Amino acid sequence: MRTTAPTPRYAPDAHRHASAPPAPEQVEERSLTFEGFTYTCRIVHQSAPQTVPLVLLGGSSQNRFSWQGHEKWLSPLCTLVTVDLPGYGSSDFLPARYGMDFLAAAVRHMLVSIDMPQVNLFGGCFGEVVGLRFAQLHPEFVRRLVFCGAAKRLPEIYTDAVPRLSRALERGEIGEAAAGLVRLFMCNPEAGQVRKHAAVARLLQQQFLNQTPDEIRKAVEHNTRLLTHGCYRSLPIPDVPSLVFTGEYDTLCTPQMGRELAATMPSARFTTVREADHLVTVERREESSELIGRFCADLPIDDLPYCTVLESPGAELIGATTCR
Repeated sequence: MRTTAPTPRYAPDAHRHASAPPAPEQVEERSLTFEGFTYTCRIVHQSAPQTVPLVLLGGSSQNRFSWQGHEKWLSPLCTLVTVDLPGYGSSDFLPARYGMDFLAAAVRHMLVSIDMPQVNLFGGCFGEVVGLRFAQLHPEFVRRLVFCGAAKRLPEIYTDAVPRLSRALERGEIGEAAAGLVRLFMCNPEAGQVRKHAAVARLLQQQFLNQTPDEIRKAVEHNTRLLTHGCYRSLPIPDVPSLVFTGEYDTLCTPQMGRELAATMPSARFTTVREADHLVTVERREESSELIGRFCADLPIDDLPYCTVLESPGAELIGATTCR
């Protein structure tokens, strides 16, 4: 099923010239079915793209609408695709026996269905887990990779917290679970200055408190899926331009975990965004959008004032090994 609605992104302005950013022509939603599970993707079209489409795979608590706040910076660059994969958002419930290979195959199914043979791929938090597996199993689709809040192993604070939070959700103790989830995703305020920390904490708490029974059921199943299948397989990763970043105060997927992941990726660069934690794409929306967009458009990212010095963990690891 396909629905289309014109949505001009930039209002006409008498003082603008032909150099104004091109606006997307339309927003389209596609309902697709893979292996019996129905799911939905959202496409923000750009008729004058500077690069191939950008697929944004968000975290487990995000859906296909979570990136609308980033569109004003990213949509002038290229066509954008967001998706509620099976088991997430408004899509069909997916039992935990279906793991990351299945979700990666669903991403492939989506790209074939919407005729996008090559894309730039962003994965944030859980989206990185799916995105990396997709890149490993279907590398022919990937032009560039960008991962945020990423790790190649499940954080101990996550595996320790999941059973307790899942029991609270199953008992209907939503307030207790919401408070625990906020603590899990956000750093302690005393760790350092984080932009919009209090506002984002309130927003996240309210989001968790307002979960529907269907969303709670999917959240519990998601945690079971991750604990059952894990988040990483040692498979070849395509040698394409790659970037891994996170907030400098990320306590869930720490900067060191990001470096570890980047070290497994050919040619990957790593950086942290100042004054942010795991929710960097919310706390510093404009800056993270610029970082993603510049990298996908092959523009310099070396001297961005909100980023720490770019590192090359893989090259540094190879150099250290060679010098032994």
